[in-house]
Amino acid sequence: MKLQVLALDGVFDTGLSSILDVFTTANELVSMLSLTVPPFEVSVVGMRNGVRTAQGLCVPASGAFDPRAGWLVIPAIAYKMPEMLVPALDRPDIRDAGALLREARGAGMNIAAACIGTFVLAESGLLDGEKATTTWWLAPLFRQRYPAVRLEDGHMLVKSGALVTAGAALGHMDMALWLVRQASPELANLVARYLIVDSRPAQSAYVVTDHLAHADPLVEKFERWARGRLSEGFSLDVAADAVGASKRTLARRLQQVLGKTPLSYFQDLRVERAVHLLKTSDESPDEIAALVGYADGVTLRALLRQRLGRGVREMRSRE
Repeated sequence: MKLQVLALDGVFDTGLSSILDVFTTANELVSMLSLTVPPFEVSVVGMRNGVRTAQGLCVPASGAFDPRAGWLVIPAIAYKMPEMLVPALDRPDIRDAGALLREARGAGMNIAAACIGTFVLAESGLLDGEKATTTWWLAPLFRQRYPAVRLEDGHMLVKSGALVTAGAALGHMDMALWLVRQASPELANLVARYLIVDSRPAQSAYVVTDHLAHADPLVEKFERWARGRLSEGFSLDVAADAVGASKRTLARRLQQVLGKTPLSYFQDLRVERAVHLLKTSDESPDEIAALVGYADGVTLRALLRQRLGRGVREMRSRE
């Protein structure tokens, strides 16, 4: 398999090195164990001469863009917050990268992007109408900036046609292992064992929901209101009145920021609170159920099992 890694100025050091280390380790294992897997041919290309990482290291971008390569891989640029990322996306080299990506896709190349590299791919327009994931804490910005993309930010890895996107930070590792798995599942498993990488099909387990909620004043207001009445029933009319917005506006903002309806987020907060109390208090399941608005402990346990089962099924579907 022939791959090219597109390193833009300010590339995230860990992301770039994770990708390269996975393929280097894969090639070493192929040689050491005499596996019948063709070696991975990996080269690093840049849009400009003298590319440097976010930590100031010089990137050996010695290869020239080759549209005959099977994959073009985009690691993150190290702009982790919206106020830094949005101006960076207007850089000339990133606009030029968008043209390169469209050329690559037109030539039949597959494209993979991880973490904030997904924004670079989205800027090209190639993700419009496609499913994708991205860095979890930038999901609200992604939804606002690229409304035509079907964002599934709870997933660590999403494949949509010839495009593959991966989640935050060490999602680079998951993406690289996925690419190795296309050549040999056995080799991918070996690489993961040698590098001690656990399976992470979902990044939803790592999301700090409070961080996302606090990114928007209306959503933050709704969260405070909801946490204060988890033991009561949910009414969208009452919620909208409490936060001073129309039902439609509240639902739209929750969808934009969290990718959830007001009711589903309210239920998530109930489950979060119940799990916390189960771990930290002496209350019985029935008492905890009452505190978060469920009829009894049986109902609460059934809901927790249902959500656990859904998570397991989701993990298996991504393997």
